[in-house]
Amino acid sequence: MDGRAGSSIVLGVRENWRQIALLVAINAFVGGMIGMERSIVPLLGETEFGISSTTAAVSFIATFGFAKAITNLFAGVLSDRLTRRKVLMAGWLIGIPVPLVLIWAPSWGWVIGANLLLGINQGLAWSMTVNMKMDMAGPKKRGFVLGLNEAAGYVAVAAMAYLTGVIAEQYGLRPEPFYLGVALAAGGLALTALVRDTRPFVAMEADGHLSKSRPSSLARTFANVTWREPRLYGASQAGFVNNLNDGLAWGIFPLFFFSRGLDLERIGILAAAYPFVWGVLQLGTGWASDIVGRRPAVVGGLLLQAVAISLVAMGDSFNTWLVAVVLLGVGTALVYPTLIAAISDEVHPEERATSVGVYRFWRDGGFVAGALGAGALADLLGFQQAIHAVAALTAASAIIAAATLSRSRPASAPPPTEVLT
Repeated sequence: MDGRAGSSIVLGVRENWRQIALLVAINAFVGGMIGMERSIVPLLGETEFGISSTTAAVSFIATFGFAKAITNLFAGVLSDRLTRRKVLMAGWLIGIPVPLVLIWAPSWGWVIGANLLLGINQGLAWSMTVNMKMDMAGPKKRGFVLGLNEAAGYVAVAAMAYLTGVIAEQYGLRPEPFYLGVALAAGGLALTALVRDTRPFVAMEADGHLSKSRPSSLARTFANVTWREPRLYGASQAGFVNNLNDGLAWGIFPLFFFSRGLDLERIGILAAAYPFVWGVLQLGTGWASDIVGRRPAVVGGLLLQAVAISLVAMGDSFNTWLVAVVLLGVGTALVYPTLIAAISDEVHPEERATSVGVYRFWRDGGFVAGALGAGALADLLGFQQAIHAVAALTAASAIIAAATLSRSRPASAPPPTEVLT
């Protein structure tokens, strides 16, 4: 189902499973690029570069989040103008230098620069795997394919977080753990060469849509997703808080655990357990939201995140923290794929990529808030108080989501349509 002249274009997972499976594999490589940092880069700043401020130590996450958020904002527009495949390829070309810079970085500023590139890589590559799967799947299976996509990405995050922690414990923080990143970047670029563009699927779905789309406008879509449409705003603020929590888990948790005497291998286990649970469970949570609706999954997931984050702050042992990060993974699995599907439910197919891009802009802006905000609170009040503050914010986000998100289940897809091109 490649969209070339003389071939048929049919929406559906079964009809397009080969390309969907290829994109799932590519997103595992994309997720692995983040995972190589999660156990060790926060500690790299403290131990190798002498960064004593928590805010400064997690500044690389803020840089990553800012770059990814801005890239997300324009990725959808770029993909409509250039093709999804070209944008995906560009993302990998930008990601190739990242592990090399981390290996050779002579100062902390170089690490921050590597994360600027990593943010652009993630904004382009992850965005395109999301959009291309939704293009092919159709409305009825949108949550399911998003679950597959996010599961592959975050299981890879977990695997790389664990492996780099183990390698760092044996050989040191640099350079050995980052050799895996070199292999990931090369493999992801090679697989992308096999991808076919999915823009023809968007055109076909739009032709069968009940309403007609106005000419695409980033300014109008930004306003709709940010404040004008409550259902879209509700998803955006929930996504922002979700990634604020992820920034906390990425940057603050390893420093907190290290301050409590855990070794690198155990920190690696905790850093891996959270995205592993998050990743695996998304295989079911995205599909479940297609059936029961988006609102219950989002609200319940945010509340569970709030409980888990508080448990991290109150805990004083590895076992307690392990339970907490597992619960955090369950809560995030409920929220993460569901929010993208919720945005997609509410917009015209021709505006989907741009709308999801704006949502992902706000969602990944949460990385910046999580890193800098929680880091500043940790410097001012200590780790525990900063973590408790984030838990309270998460509970407030759940209340807003309950008041704004749609109570209905996703609309059924129109009958399958085939268009000869």
